[in-house]
Amino acid sequence: MASATGSVMRIGLIAGTLDITENLVFNAFRHITPVQIFQYIASGLTGAWAFRAGMESVALGVAIHYTIALFWTAVFYAASRRLGVLIRRPVASGLVYGAMVYVIMNFVVLPLTRVPHARAAVTLASRVSGVLALLFCIGATIAVLTRRDRMREIAS
Repeated sequence: MASATGSVMRIGLIAGTLDITENLVFNAFRHITPVQIFQYIASGLTGAWAFRAGMESVALGVAIHYTIALFWTAVFYAASRRLGVLIRRPVASGLVYGAMVYVIMNFVVLPLTRVPHARAAVTLASRVSGVLALLFCIGATIAVLTRRDRMREIAS
């Protein structure tokens, strides 16, 4: 069991790092700073306080981001133990999983958080960036790395 926990931790940290890196790079072109991004993430839990709390909310945002990445990794890893198709077809299943994560996070979870409502509509570029990040950085990354670890586990 320790090997599964280690795999989930490693894969989740890799996927979370790829995802947040994409977000930081995309938003740098929009003149949105890393501090603002992590405060925005923290505001899901704390509301507007996050934008006044300085580095405390940045740290909270980082912790929340990686907790979410680890959660989605654990869900996929657990599902891969029951659904062999996730291991046999990692790229396709990862892309489908990433799309599912996008829909759940943006249309179920986000509306339930304390994130302040945006003043303007989400741009097409932001939407495309968000979808692609979750398809590739989260979904495909988690699926391909899970397959690798599960195949090693099965072989030993």
